[in-house]
Amino acid sequence: MSTAKQEKIQQHYDEIADVYDTHYDYPRGRCYHTHISRHVMKALPEGGALLDIGCGTGLFVEKYLHNGGTAVGIDLSRNMIGRARGRCACCDFTVGTGESIPFRDNSFDAVSSLLVFSYLRDPWAMLSEAYRVLRPGGSISICTLGKKLLTSGIPAIYHISEKIRVKHVVMKDFGEHYYDEHEMYALFCEAGFCDVRVSWCSFAHIDMINPLFHLAQRVEPFIERRLPQLAYNICVDARKPE
Repeated sequence: MSTAKQEKIQQHYDEIADVYDTHYDYPRGRCYHTHISRHVMKALPEGGALLDIGCGTGLFVEKYLHNGGTAVGIDLSRNMIGRARGRCACCDFTVGTGESIPFRDNSFDAVSSLLVFSYLRDPWAMLSEAYRVLRPGGSISICTLGKKLLTSGIPAIYHISEKIRVKHVVMKDFGEHYYDEHEMYALFCEAGFCDVRVSWCSFAHIDMINPLFHLAQRVEPFIERRLPQLAYNICVDARKPE
């Protein structure tokens, strides 16, 4: 990740840390975040030691603790880390990036990352680091916006909203890069992971207005099962060989 891009992302999330949970921890946002969290959670071991990359305010870490595990979080934003420590006082949180993880080899049973992967300039470095800190047999699961016709215009929308100063907790031009199934599969395999599985989730997107969001929720199970090309988020589960 370039220094300028990293500083831009860090500054933005430092600025919105105090209101971030109003986006993902209010009724519609909570439904959306819980849904993608379930997709990530089901690929991870219960009761394991987790590293959450891009942990934000600790929303997923909190869910993993409730599932019986222990967790460490890493995030670029110092203010987001502060909020995460307040949410999960029993956990360790540190400022850093997934492309340079400050932990020893074979330290974790699981690695997760939600809605972060598209920000990475060097995804292979992040996956290589995740592979390094995972114990043999450990699991990784990530969820992020994927490359679709529906998402291809999002960077332009972010850029325009930034230019006209539309206030949005997450909407910002960070130069995101989206990946399709084949690209994700290749990245994970090249990093050394096995049992790589790519799927799609989330038809009810957080930024839909409420009547449309609730309608999308009702048909979401069918969309994910029968028409995954209409879902927004790409999920990848994999394992470090024994």
